[in-house]
Amino acid sequence: MKLSINGHEVFAATGGRDFDAALPAIVFLHGAGFDHSAWALHSRWFAHHGHAVLAPDLPGHGRSAGPALPSIAEMADWTIALLSAAGADKACLVGHSMGSLIALEAAARHPERVSALGLIGTAWAMTVGPDLLKAAEANDQAAIDMVSIWGLGFAAELGGSQAPGLWMHGGAQATLQHGSPGVLFNDLAACNAYQDALPAAARISAPTTFILGEHDMMTPAKAGKALAAAIPQSRTVILPGAGHMMMAERPDAVLAALKTVGSRA
Repeated sequence: MKLSINGHEVFAATGGRDFDAALPAIVFLHGAGFDHSAWALHSRWFAHHGHAVLAPDLPGHGRSAGPALPSIAEMADWTIALLSAAGADKACLVGHSMGSLIALEAAARHPERVSALGLIGTAWAMTVGPDLLKAAEANDQAAIDMVSIWGLGFAAELGGSQAPGLWMHGGAQATLQHGSPGVLFNDLAACNAYQDALPAAARISAPTTFILGEHDMMTPAKAGKALAAAIPQSRTVILPGAGHMMMAERPDAVLAALKTVGSRA
């Protein structure tokens, strides 16, 4: 599906069905340097089970035009503009990593437009190490290596994909390598600069589900639990053995947790 937002053409996957604004809407927001393909399984399931689905490429990512947005706040406002462009009054927002911060900020800034939240691999602060930032700024392959190695859990080092024939490290690296120069650095810098997660959480009224990886090295589960404690209507699901990239590592477990998110919307 192609939409126009702020004068730029935007692509959003719809899970294999036409977007129907009369159905309960759910928006899937990808992480730093990634695109809509992170949600291939999950977007399709919801589209075929009574939801209108949008899994957008953020500006400058994947098939969406325009410069990458430099702050979480701007990405949050853009997400609400996406809803308006698609004709949806409100939606459940599901975000992974950077996408979780976008979803959180959007719900805090525009509570009337968000029916529920699903925050995957999230934390009250997403500090990015200086070595990773430096490598990303230089468009160095080392940045992609760091993200894929730190992002995936131990099982990925042994193969470990639950989808036969797929290679988790290779898939993650291919997506990141496909991104335009500067996009990964832009996203990591936006995460690093965002300091409003706890204040935003205090303003959340929508039911919220946290999905955290037991062995997540990028957003440790304890940091996600600290954020969850700031939202009264929240529940937390810990995925045993999972790292940061849970949609690839534990696709079925993530889907099971998201089904509950959708039912709360």
